[in-house]
This record gives sequence, C-alpha cells and structure tokens, in this order.
Amino acid sequence: MALISYAAAAAAGLADAMRADERVVALGEDLGRGGIFGQYRGLLEEFGGERVIDTPISEATIVGAAVGMALTGLKPVVEMRVVDFALCAMDEIVNQAAKNRFMFSGQGRVPAVIRMPIGIWSSSAAQHSQSLESWFAHVPGLVVVAPATPQDNHGLLRAAIDCGDPVAYLEHKELWALEGEVHAGESVRLGCARVARAGADLTIVTWSKALHWSLEAAGRLAALGVDAEVIDLRTLWPWDRDAVFASAAKTGRVLVVHEAVQVAGFGAEIVATLAEHGKARVARLGGLRVPVGYSPGLESQARLGPEAIVAKARAMLA
Repeated sequence: MALISYAAAAAAGLADAMRADERVVALGEDLGRGGIFGQYRGLLEEFGGERVIDTPISEATIVGAAVGMALTGLKPVVEMRVVDFALCAMDEIVNQAAKNRFMFSGQGRVPAVIRMPIGIWSSSAAQHSQSLESWFAHVPGLVVVAPATPQDNHGLLRAAIDCGDPVAYLEHKELWALEGEVHAGESVRLGCARVARAGADLTIVTWSKALHWSLEAAGRLAALGVDAEVIDLRTLWPWDRDAVFASAAKTGRVLVVHEAVQVAGFGAEIVATLAEHGKARVARLGGLRVPVGYSPGLESQARLGPEAIVAKARAMLA
C-alpha cells in the first residue's frame, strides 16, 4: 500500500503491465519527459524508447499506428493528452479500432487503451475543457472507463490493458494531483460500480471528478438529515445496472450527476433505463450546453459543484 497521486498511480499501473507483458507499449506526445501530467514518469528510463515511444503531433497518426500495432499482436497504450485533441483521430477510434473485430469476424482484435483526459481544465477555455464520454459510450465496440480515484486509476488501467478490446480511458484533467491509498495487488473488474458511501434516502450515481463533489454533497445532506448513497460507476460501458438497480430499489430516488453537458449526456441513458424498469423516481444534473469560457467568471458558470447537487437532491425529496 502506498499514498500516491492519481498520476503516479497510473504510471505505476502501466509499469506493472509492461513488466508483466512485453507486448504492452506506450505511444504519444511528450512521453519521453513523463507526460504533461507525470502519468508516464520513469517509464522511458526503465523500458527504453522502443516501448515508450514519442510521436509527432498528429493524433490520427498516433491512433492509426496503435491500431496497426494491436492488429499485429501488441497491446498499445495511446496518449491523447486531452480528449479534445482526440477529435482529430475520431475516424481511427470509431471506424477502425471499434469496428475491426466485428467487420472481420473476429479475425483481428484491437486491444488498445486510448487515454483521453476529460473535464474542465482551469483557465483552458472551450477547446481544452470538454467531457465527451457519451460520444464513446454511443459507439459499439468501445469499452468506456472513467476512474475517479488513484486506486481505480491503477487498477482500471491494468484491467483496460488486459480486456482485449479498444478502451476509451477517460481520466480527469484536474485529478492528477489527487492523492490516495493504492494497493498495487488489488484488481478491479470492468463493469463493476463501487458504493462510495452507503445511504438509504437517495441514490447519487456519478463518475470521474463529479464523485468528489457528490461525496461532499452527501456530507452536507447528512447534516440536513438526508442519508444519501453515492455510487461511482467507474465503467460507463458496460455500466453496472445491477448495482444501480439495487440501490434504486432501496432508496426509491436516483439522481445522476456528471460534469458533461446534460443534454444527451450519459446520465440520460441511466435515467431512461431506470424509468423503463420503473425502479425509482429519477433526475439528472449535468453541465450547461455552453462552451466553457476562459475567464474565471465565465468558467465558473459552466462548473457544477456540491451546492448544485444538494439543491437538486433536496428538490427530489420535497
């Protein structure tokens, strides 16, 4: 067990995978200097330039090369720096990586992990502050993962590398410095949610950085006499319907919270599924459908936080 950052946990998880399997390679911009957030620190020194590969600034080339690597037997981990830049590689992600197994009757597999940090990045404006997880959840053939803690960024990265299919791996841009305990030997299965806080009055379903807002909101609700349960989905596709349904049956109310724009966000899928099965009273809370502003005043208008979650939860309980 060690107390390390979200970034260091990812680096440690990737290093473990590379030691265990020589087919695992990493490629992307700035990996040689440890990545812009330190999420590859120390890997070049240990594994060398043939397995930790610095690339030109061309996202389409990076992902296209990774697809080719995967089809020839390697297990590439691809760095996109931020999800916003991955838009330059959507053909390779959506039409090549995600479809290959199905279009060629399983003769080829693309076990590539594509790391695309999501979320608002302070004072980085509209082209560096998007949460696009619903885009990838919509694409058949992609697994979608969104770790919220250092432990999960270690364990889920290992699970993503081992799963055998292309993974949209969505870390948060503002969680890199978050510290937490990491048990290196603790495995995490894809598709399994975690009950981050038990409760009986209301269920909050969330992922990524919104987990931390939700836990703070649950603490404030407790002071008001409301016992909120908080579920961290961890994996958006497949998502853990059983865990959400079980909590919904217990509390009778489910609020889905995410930083991404609320319109057509993944929260709508969860709410619709619950509504179709008549499991609970449902609501969702997401970001405004506006580009994130550069100035702190404009940026703050696009951000969620514990206050908004408390207000929405209290309205559901009224």
